[in-house]
Amino acid sequence: MRPILSLLHRWFGLFIAVFLFIAGLTGAIIAWDHELDSVLNPGFYHADESTSGTSTVKSPLELAAQFEKEHPDLYITFMPLALEEDGALSAMVAPRVPAGADKAPELDFNQVGLNPYTAEIQAKREWGAISLARENLLPFIYKLHYSLHIPDLGSIQTGILFMGIVGLVWLLDCFIALSISFPSRAHWKKSFAFRWGSSRQKVTFDLHRSGGVWVWGLLLIMAITSLSMNLGSQVVRPIVGLFSTLTPSPFELRAFGNPTQPAFNRESIIARAQTQAAAEEITAPLGGIFYSPETGLYGVGFYTPGKDHGDGGLGNPWLYFDGKTGAYAGGTIPGKGTAGDIFMQLQFPLHSGRIAGTTGRVVVTILGLVIAMLSVTGIIIWARKRRSRLATRVSNSNGIVPLGNRAVPD
Repeated sequence: MRPILSLLHRWFGLFIAVFLFIAGLTGAIIAWDHELDSVLNPGFYHADESTSGTSTVKSPLELAAQFEKEHPDLYITFMPLALEEDGALSAMVAPRVPAGADKAPELDFNQVGLNPYTAEIQAKREWGAISLARENLLPFIYKLHYSLHIPDLGSIQTGILFMGIVGLVWLLDCFIALSISFPSRAHWKKSFAFRWGSSRQKVTFDLHRSGGVWVWGLLLIMAITSLSMNLGSQVVRPIVGLFSTLTPSPFELRAFGNPTQPAFNRESIIARAQTQAAAEEITAPLGGIFYSPETGLYGVGFYTPGKDHGDGGLGNPWLYFDGKTGAYAGGTIPGKGTAGDIFMQLQFPLHSGRIAGTTGRVVVTILGLVIAMLSVTGIIIWARKRRSRLATRVSNSNGIVPLGNRAVPD
């Protein structure tokens, strides 16, 4: 059985190694995406009062209204409802569909940073563009992490599906790797040891085997959460649904269609959200609002400024409303729902480390570097063993017994 498992580990590992190397390094970086992006692109995060000609900071809703008045061909699809101290308003935007047209015109940007005093655009970019320019670097890395920037095929999110398959193979390989890391009870201590004073080959082998054993539980969590976020509806939710009832999200109950404009404005939706939040006993402040034109749904989140990703616990509460009728369409409230609902709520906080705040993000950064190391050492070990096997075949064909091409023993 062990030879079969070793063969599976070899080929599974070779399939996922490059992609996990990329995911590991990018994951270590985007654990701090907000902080790093604010250094690279302060125009999306900070404003200088001295350049504004006024000392009065407008509210986010006032800034949004002024921006849309001055740019009638655009509308804001996501915006925070509170600003950080000395913060700019960073908002996502989309073009309006002109009267009589079938679709909206193309834009070369989808995110703007607005001066909180004047509503002037002080930064803009296309979030997720394939570009290493300063303004695009962090969004490029973020999207690379979960989709490799593989283009969609029609409505199929090819890159997300592919990385989901990588996550599934990784999950299976986690159990295979653990089983072959403990060849016998008598030698189990070797699986935790690092022979630092030995040859480079042995150190590389120990980094791969023992390094993986020490963090195996965290690797398993990363594999499961990767699968959940990329193949959630295709794989994870159906499996979880076998054990617990899952509450469908409002987006699952809607068909995606052509973009539509809402009949209710933000202010009226926010008022409804505050009423609903009181009924749901949500105590966090208003954090952000978005409108999904493809589904006709508003979403209102509750969190403190700068914590749109969540920072501790199961994440932020979100309430959803129909853009045409204003009716409450459901919500995602951390800690509420069935056991299956709470399991699904755990996925992003665990994957990002934000379930444990700053400490969790530090752990995720270190783990991302470890995942990259395991990918590199795995390829090195495979290449060394492959050279050894090829040398053995050549020597046997010539009737020579090789002396110096033995691979590092498992």
